[in-house]
Parts: sequence; C-alpha cells; structure tokens
Amino acid sequence: MFERSKTQSDTYCPLVNLLAAVVLALGVPAFAQDEESESQPVREKNTPSVTHHGVTIGGKRIRYSATAGTISLAEEDGTEKAKVFFIAYVKEDTTDFASRPLTFSFNGGPGSSSVWLHLGALGPRRVVMGDVDSLLPPPWQLTENEYSILDETDLVFIDPVTTGYSRAAEGEDDAQFHGFEEDIESVGEFIRLYTTQNERWESPKFLIGESYGTTRASGLSGYLQDRYGMFLNGIMLISSILDFQTARFTPGNDLPYVLFLPSFTATAWYHGKLTPDLQRDLKQTLVSVETFALGEYASALLLGDALDNDDRRRIAQQLARFTGVSETFVQQCNLRISQRRFCKELMRDQGKTAGRLDSRFQGIDFDDAGESYDYDPSYSAIYGPYTATINHYLRADLGYVSDLPYEILTGRVRPWNYGNVENEFLNVAETLRSAMTKNPNLKVFVANGYYDLATPYFATRYTFNHMHLDETLRDHVSMGYYEAGHMMYVKLSSLARLKADLATFIRSSSK
Repeated sequence: MFERSKTQSDTYCPLVNLLAAVVLALGVPAFAQDEESESQPVREKNTPSVTHHGVTIGGKRIRYSATAGTISLAEEDGTEKAKVFFIAYVKEDTTDFASRPLTFSFNGGPGSSSVWLHLGALGPRRVVMGDVDSLLPPPWQLTENEYSILDETDLVFIDPVTTGYSRAAEGEDDAQFHGFEEDIESVGEFIRLYTTQNERWESPKFLIGESYGTTRASGLSGYLQDRYGMFLNGIMLISSILDFQTARFTPGNDLPYVLFLPSFTATAWYHGKLTPDLQRDLKQTLVSVETFALGEYASALLLGDALDNDDRRRIAQQLARFTGVSETFVQQCNLRISQRRFCKELMRDQGKTAGRLDSRFQGIDFDDAGESYDYDPSYSAIYGPYTATINHYLRADLGYVSDLPYEILTGRVRPWNYGNVENEFLNVAETLRSAMTKNPNLKVFVANGYYDLATPYFATRYTFNHMHLDETLRDHVSMGYYEAGHMMYVKLSSLARLKADLATFIRSSSK
C-alpha cells in the first residue's frame, strides 16, 4: 500500500537546527515544561514540537526529549495518503543506540488512540485518578510516572489513522485505513519510516499493544518481518485477544461460555457473592473453577440438548456456585451465561451492575429489569481523566498545538473491515506462531487482569495453549496476572508489578 514517503519531520529538521542555534546563543533551554526548564514559546498549529524534560524512575533522574508530531504516509510518487500523529520519548545522552531498545506502543478499539498505555502505564507522566474505591473528582492532573519503562527503552506512541490527531489526507477516503489488513499496513509503514528516519534499525525493537492493539501487534509481527525484514526482539501484549472466537457470544459458539467462567468467578469473589469456602482464597478458587470449566462444563456444553436432566441440574448448581447468581437464572440461560447478562445479574438485587473493562467497578442503570447494563462504569471512570489530561498535556507540556479534537476512542473507524476473514473468526495467533518460528529469538510477554471481562485471562491462556508452538519455543512466552481489570495499571500496586515484569522482559529479550 505504501512504498516511500516524505514526512513533516523532513522539512522540520532545518527549523530544529536553527532553533537549537538560537537557544545556544541565548544560553536558555527551549520548549521545556517541568521544573527544570522554562515555559515554551507560542507555536504554530499542527507543527512538530520537541521539548526536554526529566523524570525520576527507580531513584534515578532521567533526562529525555519528547517529540510530538506527524509522519506522512505517501505513495511512491509522493501522493500523501495520511498523517499519523505520534509522541516519542528518547533518553538523552544516549551514545549507543545499537543497545538502546526502542518500543512502539498503541492501544486498540479499533478506534482507540494510544492515550491509555501512554498516560496510564508506560510514559513519563501518568494520570492521577484514584482507583475503584477512591476515584478523584475533576479536574484531574498528571504526575511523574515512577513506573514508566523509559529507563529501559525509548518509547513511540502511535495513533492510527482517525484516532488522536491522525487523519487521512485531504481528498482521501478514511475507509482505506479502517480494517484489519489496512491498519497493519499503515501502522507497519509508520514503524518503518520512524525507524529509518531516526536511524534506529540497529536498536533492539519491541511492540506493546493493549486489547485490539494485541491483535495489531501480532499481525505486525508477521508483516514487519515478511514485508520489511524487520525482526523484533519482543512483543508485549496487555489484555490480549488474538482469537476472536474465544470472546464472541454467538449462537453455536460455546467456547466463550467456558473461557469467561473463571473471570465471572473472580468478579463474584471481589463483590463477596460466593460461598464462604470459595471466598477464602481467590487463586485457589480459580484453580477449581478452571478445572470445572475445561472438564465437566465443557463436556456438558458439547452434549447440547443431549445432556440429561440430572446432569443439567448438577452443572447448573455448580455454575451458580461459581458465579454467585441463582440456579434458576443459570437454567434460564440454558447453562450459557453471556458477559452482558452476568454483569447485569450479579448485583441486580442491589441495583448495581459490574463493569466490563474492570468488573471491580459498579454502575447504576435506569432500572433493574433489563437483560444488560446501560453503560460500562469502568470505562466511564477512566474516560474523563484521560481525556482531560491528554488535551492539556499536549499543548501545555509538549507544545503541540492543534484545534482538531483529539479522538480518544472514536466510532469514526466503523465499519471496520474484516474482509480477510469473512464468515470466520479473526485469529492472528497463527501469524504470531509463524513469526516466532521464523525468528526464534522473538519473545512474548502477556499481561492479564483477573477482573477483565473484555479479554478474560483464561481465553488468552487457551489461545496460547492452542498455537501449536514448537516445544523449543514455548518458554519464549511468559505471562503475568494482576488483581485488576483490562487496564490493570489503574491499580497502583498492579502498575508497580507490571513495570517490574515489563522491565525484566525487555532486559532479557534485548540480549
């Protein structure tokens, strides 16, 4: 789709050099925002900005540059197709880029900007919003992120076309970027261009994606390798979904009912809905429900209507015990409890619903009679803080000025084109398996939240257990588990653990 292109940064370099000369002549820092430097000058709209900052991580002060701007995607004849917005953080005083890792980060949706991983987990600033029982009111602020991975790797946060400030070029149809293959091609081209223009081909390279971003990352593992010969050191998957069959509650597909069950149990445990013996220890309880899910429960669903009444009653009793809902409700669902029904039913008697992204959060619906919740309270809890802080941060701290709406999570990308898998479920696990086979040094780390009802941990484990990875490569996949949800980093203790896990993974995969 894209062969060769020019970028805004190509024409910006002389301006940067001129600005640097002026700065040196005046003896003052330019474009700074933190306590170590002065306020930045007024900038023109939609032009790149380079600022300089510091952050303390692990007791060490790290100086870094932040670049906010766009890279142009164009055809070989120079016809511009789109501008992709990015924010890059590069550790200053780095003399050996061949040993300094470079990580490309994005979220999912599809239709999401990179704001969540950027300001929630990885970047040098993070949102101060509190957690499920201590949410702060507006206005919200950012603070230094002592759990940033900038001490381990440079970071490039990518907003795919139509998200963030990224847009198709004038006269170009947005739809050409709104699909599985289209998205892989455009993001892949961005990664190639950034790597080339910043002379980072020798750096150890990583991808980190969240949610549909894990789908993108797995697709890119093959695309970058096969199209550009770019072999990665590692891929970090946060709240993963590679095989969509594991999460689609469609008639005839019983797999999600099995794979969501442990997360239903974790949710019921958190809200105190299980019997005393199951409330004692979450992890022990999950071992029991996982065994039941893959054994008796899966076998019962396979039998369908051939399951006899006694066995049906026994399975219903066990499901009720493991989910905290009534046996009658389980029977009414024909032993198949969907995610939306569960979130509505679990605390119906209290007039509350459970969150989808993070089932620790509780919502309040118009009434208690419905089959599904009116909204996801966990998304409502994060939407305001992340939107307010990114919009302030881009202008006030990074010096990037635009009057475009910064698209946090937009429906403008729909309909999303899955034409490559019509009449079947998208499954990029095979792409990742192939990439790992061709590049036996490629490592994968997967982060899972126990209270994630969007991409449940048991479905992820099932997917990797069915990748048919060669035995010699299986230890190249490692997993972490956290007592929070889809965005496990909103819980500070989970963020601290996630940072430690990611740092260990990056170090071990960069050798």
